[in-house]
Amino acid sequence: MINAASLILASASPRRAELLQQIGVQYSVCSADIDESVLAEESPSAYVARLAEEKAQVVLSENQNSVVIAADTSVVLGGQILGKPENEHHADEILQSLSGKEHHVYTGVSVCQMKQGVIEVLTDVVKTQVSFFPLAPEQIQHYIATKEPMDKAGAYGIQGKGAVFVESIQGSYSNVVGLPLAQTAQMLAKFNVPIWQD
Repeated sequence: MINAASLILASASPRRAELLQQIGVQYSVCSADIDESVLAEESPSAYVARLAEEKAQVVLSENQNSVVIAADTSVVLGGQILGKPENEHHADEILQSLSGKEHHVYTGVSVCQMKQGVIEVLTDVVKTQVSFFPLAPEQIQHYIATKEPMDKAGAYGIQGKGAVFVESIQGSYSNVVGLPLAQTAQMLAKFNVPIWQD
């Protein structure tokens, strides 16, 4: 097995860090700054996969003796990718659009390493369906006042106060938080990265 300390999480997300800690993965953090614009006619699945791969490879280029894991999560409604809200008004618009409807959360996960001068990359995309209860305008305003929506794709956090909006989910819960744990563990195993470490 590799030294667990040689795994790098290419993300500053505290939620992804907590999820890796949950399954006992030891890692360091080195976030990647990339252009997250959506390309013309790019599907949500292709978008999150591309961004995850780009983040992982940017960090790998400066840490060639490490295994790097990166992820990107998007909330998608009617085929439209909903990013993080730009301001409180935008957060209100996003939450109104999700009210009483089903949407999907896509997370792209990419793991890579340099082996004999060649980059080995494994990328997967996980999709979860989420259904929201109808939301009253005052509910939305009270939630926005907590500031929780402001740094989250789709303007809500299922692991936080936003959980009260969720009627049901079909698929991976941790995927909605930001990292599908079962699939991530399977990918890390292929790179000999141990889990369940003390």
